[in-house]
Amino acid sequence: MTKRAAYLIAGEQIAAGTRKTVNIPVSTLSDYTPVTLSAHVIHGRKDGPTVFVSAGIHGDEVIGVEIVRRLLRTGTLKNVAGTLIVVPIVNTFGFLNHSRYLPDRRDLNRCFPGSPHGSLGSRLAHIFMTEIVERCSLGIDLHSAAIHRTNLPQVRVSGNNPETLRLARVFGAPVILTSALRDGSLRLEAKRRGVNILLYEAGEGMRFDEMSVRAGLAGILRVLKDVGLLPKAGIAAPKAQPLVCSDSHWVRAPAGGLLRMFKAEGDVIAIDDLVAAISDPFGGGEVEVRTPYGGIIVGRAVMPIVHEGDALLHVAAVKSAGQAEAALGDLTAQLEEAPLFDEDEII
Repeated sequence: MTKRAAYLIAGEQIAAGTRKTVNIPVSTLSDYTPVTLSAHVIHGRKDGPTVFVSAGIHGDEVIGVEIVRRLLRTGTLKNVAGTLIVVPIVNTFGFLNHSRYLPDRRDLNRCFPGSPHGSLGSRLAHIFMTEIVERCSLGIDLHSAAIHRTNLPQVRVSGNNPETLRLARVFGAPVILTSALRDGSLRLEAKRRGVNILLYEAGEGMRFDEMSVRAGLAGILRVLKDVGLLPKAGIAAPKAQPLVCSDSHWVRAPAGGLLRMFKAEGDVIAIDDLVAAISDPFGGGEVEVRTPYGGIIVGRAVMPIVHEGDALLHVAAVKSAGQAEAALGDLTAQLEEAPLFDEDEII
């Protein structure tokens, strides 16, 4: 059998059957510290697809970084067929500063496809697109809610792509949310280049959540198995089909004050359910928050201080409340039964 050719990226060669971290130059900080886009490349001995997994496009979304760390420690990666490119932290600037944004306050996920001559965000987006995304047929991009909010584990895909919807079902997160592609986003620009993207959302900015990490790692392994990059043995399919939701709404605060939330992510609610109360800090009274929407809570605020109009609950529509509760129960039980991937750690 002919030996597979080495993989070339940023002037580095990765021989078939080996793995290597490649540091792609991005910029220099004001104190002349160099900044790189670090990609870990696993180049299998056998032919197969080229897939990327990325985290930290928003610098405060640390759950994705932890998922990637565990992925890179997984023994099954010894048997890769094809090439896996893993980028734990895309937005190094935001990660170092515990910030969602770049130093100029730009959102990197609104800077794609980028330009080699534009703003810092535009230049970083261009490097990520040309050095990582355009080399692949599929990408899995890991996110969390912004700081002071949390998300139920969910995969977001565009509604008009049957293949990404199929792969989202394979991933096996509790919820699949179909959402429009936004200008300047990685998903939109990758689609224009024929690269499918699964966007995983789970947990809270600047916080770890064990179930969100487990759901993300298990889902990535299932997808890599499905596309032929990993062997089929040892990776279990989800016990229940995810809920596919094509419509969602935010319940907003009718007043400012101190928030007491009565519902959590994953709860199934009906129209006019009492979901929260907002109290006057001086003890003058409180306002009930009742939802005008029925469905499953896929995101919520965790900060108890709110202003009038603040987003409190993200509710996705479901066809059947009973089926939704049963499916969530099965999927949650599967995650709770799964062994920790790092038995020596408690997060």
